[in-house]
Amino acid sequence: MSDKAIVDPQAVLDGVPTGLWIDGESVPSSSGATFAVYDPATEEALVSVADATVDDARLAVDKATAAAPDWSATAPRERGEILRRAFDLLTERADDLALIMTLELGRALPDSLAETKYGTEFLRWFAEEAVRIGGRFNRAPAGSGRILVTHDPVGPCLAITPWNFPLAMGTRKIGPALAAGNVMVVKPAHETPLTMLALAETFAEAGLPPGVLSVLPTSNAGEVSSAIITDDRIRKISFTGSTPVGRDLLAQAAPRVQRTSMELGGNAPFIVFDDADVDAAVDGAFAAKMRNGGQACTAANRFLVQSGVAEEFTAKLVEKMSAVRLGPGYRDGVTLGPLVSAKQRDKVAEAVEGAVADGARVRLGGKVPEGTGFFYPATVLDQVDPYAPVTRGEIFGPVAVISSFESESDAIKAANSTEFGLAAYFYSRDLERCMRVSDALDSGMVGVNRGVISDPAAPFGGVKQSGIGREGGSEGIEEYLTVKYIALT
Repeated sequence: MSDKAIVDPQAVLDGVPTGLWIDGESVPSSSGATFAVYDPATEEALVSVADATVDDARLAVDKATAAAPDWSATAPRERGEILRRAFDLLTERADDLALIMTLELGRALPDSLAETKYGTEFLRWFAEEAVRIGGRFNRAPAGSGRILVTHDPVGPCLAITPWNFPLAMGTRKIGPALAAGNVMVVKPAHETPLTMLALAETFAEAGLPPGVLSVLPTSNAGEVSSAIITDDRIRKISFTGSTPVGRDLLAQAAPRVQRTSMELGGNAPFIVFDDADVDAAVDGAFAAKMRNGGQACTAANRFLVQSGVAEEFTAKLVEKMSAVRLGPGYRDGVTLGPLVSAKQRDKVAEAVEGAVADGARVRLGGKVPEGTGFFYPATVLDQVDPYAPVTRGEIFGPVAVISSFESESDAIKAANSTEFGLAAYFYSRDLERCMRVSDALDSGMVGVNRGVISDPAAPFGGVKQSGIGREGGSEGIEEYLTVKYIALT
């Protein structure tokens, strides 16, 4: 573990707003309360941020609804240009933004730099989509009149974002909402509020009018979120997080029949057929597993490898994961930082211990290291039954669980044997198999001979209990528009 910091962390934190972001400025909580944001590598407090209350939530909605008419009437080109200026500013500040994410999330700086590039691209994409909001006009088939269809802003929105991608999960919601002419209140995860506050400040510098975007960090997520959801002025809720929380939010939205987008849990299978390029599959597996230290809803959670190449694949993946360097994410040469919290680390450790008790073999890692910080090493388990308990839920850590299979039908059956359906991956050099398996996998997204599938220009989302709606792509802005039909003579 290197002791050399890449940059001075405190110098970057000194420039980050730590108040609530309401009406275009950083303000204290109405109660004056704050909560600490911790460095997962040292378990020490980095800064304290304002702790939003229900009264603050109501104020943010007041300001948002007051700003809504003017913002929805703003020319699409102007809305797009503000998004583009925000993209340019964030691109200029990529290094500082990446370090902020690494400090509050813990992950290695290269992963944060990758998220900075990925996350800011949503702003560029939706800056361009702002001027492409369409409609239609045509004569009624019966000849009795004309049909005019417009796409209008859905109304004030609430976005609830997770800790694992604190920038991209914000820009993927804020970008289309603003492009479509909506105002938005964002409730970021309490573990990682600093990135979202820096983003809000950047939007203000880019020319976003006060009130259009508010950010409410809070240690009391349930009460603050519920106060916003139960406000009749809120017409849209977008959430990224766990399926149980998503179900609860859907129930809260039901009485007001609010529009919802839910990007929920995943349990992604990664299938390697015996006709695959094994070296390419190992590279793809590493990317699909180790992005963000495995703390991603799209992370490969179950490796299903055909028996003819199972040992070759496992040995090569062990070799590749053995080269991972564990340590504080902002240290020179580190490629795997700590997990976000003690709770998350303990959950990963318990999953591994349970798998071993059920007969899994540890090929790499598998033990919590001694010392400070929420670290867990790169770990590979094999000889795992494809239906074992460890394959039933998200591990959300740097643990590869490998099972073998004999036939294509066995692999598809195991891959689909889950309530989730967000992402799936497979490797094969047989074109017919590629098309056949893509069709058979019950998943909203499929990576064919690719370990990374997220793209701002593509629709992101799942089926079954992995969610409702899509983010990104041309489909992403549709989630923030409502259709109006005008009957003309």
